[in-house]
Amino acid sequence: MGGFFATALKTDCVFDLFFGTDYHSHLGTRRAGMVTFGKDGFQRAIHNIENSPFRTKFEKEVHEMEGNLGIGCISDYEPQPLVVRSHHGTYAITTVGKINNLEELADEVLAKSGIHFQEMTGGLINATELVAAIINQKDNLIEGIQYAQERIDGSMTMLLLTPDGVYCARDRLGRTPLTIGMKEDGFCASFEAFAYLNLGYRDYKELGPGEIVVMTPEGVRTLAAPGKNMRICTFLWVYYGYPSSHYEGVSVEKMRNECGKLLARRDGMTRADVDSVAGVPDSGTAHAVGYANESGVPFSRPFIKYTPTWPRSFMPTIQSKRDLIAKMKLIPVKDLIEGQRLLLIDDSIVRGTQLRETTEFLYQSGAKEVHIRPACPPLLFGCKYINFSRSTSEMELIARRMIMKEEGSEVTRSILEDYANPDSDRYHRMLEDICTQLGFTSLRYNRLDDMLDAVGLDRDKLCTYCWDGRE
Repeated sequence: MGGFFATALKTDCVFDLFFGTDYHSHLGTRRAGMVTFGKDGFQRAIHNIENSPFRTKFEKEVHEMEGNLGIGCISDYEPQPLVVRSHHGTYAITTVGKINNLEELADEVLAKSGIHFQEMTGGLINATELVAAIINQKDNLIEGIQYAQERIDGSMTMLLLTPDGVYCARDRLGRTPLTIGMKEDGFCASFEAFAYLNLGYRDYKELGPGEIVVMTPEGVRTLAAPGKNMRICTFLWVYYGYPSSHYEGVSVEKMRNECGKLLARRDGMTRADVDSVAGVPDSGTAHAVGYANESGVPFSRPFIKYTPTWPRSFMPTIQSKRDLIAKMKLIPVKDLIEGQRLLLIDDSIVRGTQLRETTEFLYQSGAKEVHIRPACPPLLFGCKYINFSRSTSEMELIARRMIMKEEGSEVTRSILEDYANPDSDRYHRMLEDICTQLGFTSLRYNRLDDMLDAVGLDRDKLCTYCWDGRE
């Protein structure tokens, strides 16, 4: 995953660019960068943020960089933004998305142009560099951006910084968001809509699927009209989005409250069944508040997330270390755990490792029962579009492991569809196996139809691939 921010102001933009980009630190853990354009041309800085947050790493650049145009990013994978020199002139580019046919596209570019790509750690090609190479095959930037989005299997939203303005292009089916903010001094573009509010901007417009605009201090001009079909990632509301953000006019915090409400209505648990409802901090909290308000079961915080020295930007890339730190960040409140029947809501269950350890942690702290209620359905497919999970194989997903245990290695699409059906026998056997494997007192997932009702958009506009394989 990743996030980005761009500015086009009549005055110096570095302050806004710095803080706007920093507000995306919840979306990436590895690399960050900023590029500005001003009287001295392009200036760029990229830093590793695995062991230190964005704000600390880029504090020096705030005082050294200048310009009225700029782009910045937080990236979970490749170093970016990149500065590219081509027949289009010099421009900087940053991207958010996933390319499933990366090797195929790279081979095509190499065969046509004879250029070479810099190799990153692990022998991978920088996806943003590949996007730039594809863009450069066309006669102008607009045709190049559209060509890249057509050729990419996956999704790709991008910002291009040129001396004339910032080109903003949302991916072809709008799987990731791109919002424009406005103030008297100019405009900004942002993945997260909340990122510009404290900088004095107000909402100007959300780009539609495949829409391309050019942003200057004087205005925002549409260069390619939005398409009619959209498949925005539903997981943005469930987990990835910051609570104060919104996508397609739907508030993240409001959706999570509604999600918890519908989960409680379907679940039917009352104060006779459990003593309190809690959310796994932070993304599970709003879901839990909604559940508590609907069910009448008191909301509580039986453990507190310790954030002063463990913000998300500090999370290491090695999964075993991430699991350990996730556990270290939760501090128990024993008086709210001991002897209690707890109902715990998390945004999702991916591998199950962290939630199993959290459950063990609650039992060790004296909990009598731990009932688990994920805010979304079982994850059956690895994400093809925005890299929401670090899973390298679908077999890392706890639901798929339980299915393989039950069915063996030959699992057809129709079988998976049956497991995705919450009314099927296979689905209920899978839940029983997961519950036993992870040590929960009981387990009930949110249903896909209830979760989509909580979003409130037309189902055809929402991507649900990771739950039901629907592209």
